[in-house]
Amino acid sequence: MNEKNKTEVRPYKWRFFRSGGFDQVQLETGADLLALDQLDQKLWAALSCPTRGLEMDSKTLDFFDADKDGRIRVPEILAEVKWVGSVLKNPNDLTKSEKTLPLSAINDETDEGRQLLASARQILSNLGKADVDVITADDTKDPAKIFAHTKFNGDGIITEDTTDDESLKKVIKEIMECMGAEADRSSDDGISTDKTNEFFAEAQAFSDWWLEAENNKDILPFADKTAAAVATFEKVKTKVDDYFTRCRLASFDERSASHLNCSEKEYDSLAINELSSSAEAIAALPLATVEAEKPLPLGTGLNPAWVEAVRNFKNAVVVPSFGDSENLFEQQWLELSEKFTPYETWLNNKSGAKVEQLKLSRVREILSGTYQEDILALIDQDKALEAEANAIVSVDKLLHYYRDLFTLLNNFVSLKDFYTRKAPAVFQAGTLYLDGRSCELCVRVDDMAKHGALANLSGTYLAYCALTRKGSDEKLTIAAAFTGGDSDNLMVGRNGIFYDRKGVDWDATIVKIIEHPISIRQAFWSPYKRIARMISEQAEKMASSREKAMESKAAAGVASAGSGKAAPFDVAKFAGIFAAIGLAVGAIGTALTTGMASFMSLPWWQMPLAILGLMLVISAPSVVLAWLKLRQRNLAPILDANGWAVNTRAKINIPFGTALTGTAALPKGAQRSMVDPFAVKKKPWKTMTFLILLIGATSYLWYKGYLNEWYDEGYLGIKPLVEQIIPSSETPTKIEPAPASEPVPASKPAVASEPAAVK
Repeated sequence: MNEKNKTEVRPYKWRFFRSGGFDQVQLETGADLLALDQLDQKLWAALSCPTRGLEMDSKTLDFFDADKDGRIRVPEILAEVKWVGSVLKNPNDLTKSEKTLPLSAINDETDEGRQLLASARQILSNLGKADVDVITADDTKDPAKIFAHTKFNGDGIITEDTTDDESLKKVIKEIMECMGAEADRSSDDGISTDKTNEFFAEAQAFSDWWLEAENNKDILPFADKTAAAVATFEKVKTKVDDYFTRCRLASFDERSASHLNCSEKEYDSLAINELSSSAEAIAALPLATVEAEKPLPLGTGLNPAWVEAVRNFKNAVVVPSFGDSENLFEQQWLELSEKFTPYETWLNNKSGAKVEQLKLSRVREILSGTYQEDILALIDQDKALEAEANAIVSVDKLLHYYRDLFTLLNNFVSLKDFYTRKAPAVFQAGTLYLDGRSCELCVRVDDMAKHGALANLSGTYLAYCALTRKGSDEKLTIAAAFTGGDSDNLMVGRNGIFYDRKGVDWDATIVKIIEHPISIRQAFWSPYKRIARMISEQAEKMASSREKAMESKAAAGVASAGSGKAAPFDVAKFAGIFAAIGLAVGAIGTALTTGMASFMSLPWWQMPLAILGLMLVISAPSVVLAWLKLRQRNLAPILDANGWAVNTRAKINIPFGTALTGTAALPKGAQRSMVDPFAVKKKPWKTMTFLILLIGATSYLWYKGYLNEWYDEGYLGIKPLVEQIIPSSETPTKIEPAPASEPVPASKPAVASEPAAVK
C-alpha cells in the first residue's frame, strides 16, 4: 500500500484545567471517556485505588476489580470504559451520572446489546414491571426477587422446586443432606452436577462395600448381629486379655499369683471409702481371681464392676459360638479374637460413608432407579439459560456504570470533584465539627500508626478521631485535616461530632495529632502568644520560688522564736532590696522612656507605620516559615497511606485549604448586643494599690536620699536622657571669648555651646 493512501491517525485533542498546582484532564464528553486509552498515564491523577473505604457503591468498585485483588488499576478502568461504551447508543449519557437507564439507550445493533436489552426486559417482567421502559440498579440488587418465580436461572444449580416429581424431590433433598447444599442465584439451597455425581459415586461405593461382606461369611460371622457382637466384644477385650495373661504368669510361677491378685493393703484402702460396683478403684482390679490355668467365670466370681459387660458378651458372642457355658477357656477366647479379624479389616476399609445415614436399603433403592440421569437432565436444562442469566449480571453492571462511572473517573483520572468542590470526592468520608470549625477533608483510616507514618509527609495538620455511636458496636477511625483557624484548643481527648456522607452523626474523640502549620493568621500571632506564655510561665516560676522562700523564712522564724532569739533587722539588706527594685524600675523606665521619646519624635503619619513595622519584625519570621510550609501541603501522602497510588503532587494551597475548613462566623445581617452581664468587671483597686506602694517606696528612697545619690552617680541610667530632654534651669551667662594665650582649663567644660545645641 502506498504511504500516501494510509489513513493518518491524529492524536486526540485533550482539554486540561489547572487546579491544585497541576494540570488535570477535563472529561466532558463520551468521546473523552472512550479516548482514555490515548491519554498518557503520566497525566492520570491516580494509577490505582482500593475498593474499600471509598464513598461509592462497593458493588460498582467490585465490578471494576476484574482480578479481585481489592484494587482498581488503569487497565481495568480502560477495559470497562470500552465495554460500557460499546453497549450504549450514546456514550455521552455516561457523563450524566443518572440513576435511571432508559431501555432505549441500550445499543441493540450488536449481539451483546440485544442480549442485554432482552435480559433487562426479562428482569422487569419477573419483577412485575413488564410495561416499564426504564430500569435502575435497585431493580437488580436482589437476585432472589428476579428469579423468585423461575424454575431455571442459568446457574447450574437446581432445587427441590425445580421438579414436580415427588420421588425426585426426595432424592434431591437426600443429596443435600448427605453432600451439603449449594445456594443458587435465588438464594435457595440446591445441588450442582458435581454434588450429584459425587453422591451417586458414594452410594455405589457403599453398596459395593456391603456386597463384599454379604459374599464372605467370615466377615459377618453373626450375620446382621455381627456389629452388635463386635461392640460387646470390644468392651471386654482389654480386660479379658489382662485376665488370661495374669493366669499364664501364675502358671509360669506360682509365687506370682499372690502378687497378681489384689493385695491386703489395696483392700484396706478400699475398705475406708464408700464403695459402689461402678467405682473406678474396683473396676481396676482383675476381672476374676487369678489362678494358674483357670478359665474365666462368666457368672459367679466376677469383678462386680464388670458383671454387666461380661453378661452381655456371653449372650451376644459366647452362647452363639460355643453354647451356654459358665466358663470361657483361653483357647475359646483366642478363637473368638481370630473370628472378628476379617470384620475389623472390612470395617476399616469402609467406603461410601457420606451416604451411610440413608441405610443400605434406601441407597440401593436410589441406585436401582433413573434418578441420576433425571437430575443431570434438569441441571443441563438450567445451564441452557446460562447466557441469559449472565446477561442479567451484565445488566446489573451496566446500571452501576451508568450511574457511577463518570464519578469514579473524576476522582481517578483527575481529582475534579475534590478541587472544584461541586461534589465531595469519593475519599471524603464526611464532615467533622470540632472547636468551632467544620473540616471537610476527612478520610477513613484502618491502621492509624501505618497511616500516620506516611501522612506526616503531607505537611497538613491532621487530627485522628475515634468514632462511636450510642447503641451500636460499630467503630471507625478518621483523619481530619485542619486547614483553617489555629491549634490553641486542639488536643488529644477533645470531643466533636462527625457526620458521614449519609448524614449519620458519630461521637468523635481526638486520639492522635500530627502537628503542622494551619494558617497564616496563626503564624502571625504565634510569637506574641509564645511571649505571653513565656511571661506567664516565668511569673508562675517566680511566684512558686517566692512561695518556697516565704515558707523557708517562716520556718526559720518559727525556729528562732522557739530558741528565744529573734533575727536582727538588717537595714543594709532591706535597703539593698529597694535598691534592686529601683534599678529594675530605672532600667524599665529607661527603655520605655527611650522608646516613647523616639516614637513621640516621629511625625504623626509615621507613627502607625512604626507600629506596623515593629509587628512585622516580630511576626515576619514565623509568617514566612508558615507560608513556605503551607504552600507545600500535599494531598497525595494522605491518600497513599490508605492504599492509593496518587500519580501527581496534589497541593492544598492556602486559599484552597481555607475553603476546606470552615470557621465559626456570625451570619450576615445578624444583630449582636455588646452588653455581657457576666463580663469581668474591672476594679481599680489593684492598680491603685500598686501605685500607692510604688509612690510609698519612691518617697521613702527619696526621703533617705538614696534616689539623689543613685541619680548623681548614674545608677539609674536616666540622667543623660533627662539632661537631653529637659535642659538645665540655670540661665546661661554670656562668656567672653578667652584670649588665645589662655588655654581653657581641662576641669571646666565649655558650656557656652550647650544652649545652642539644645536650641
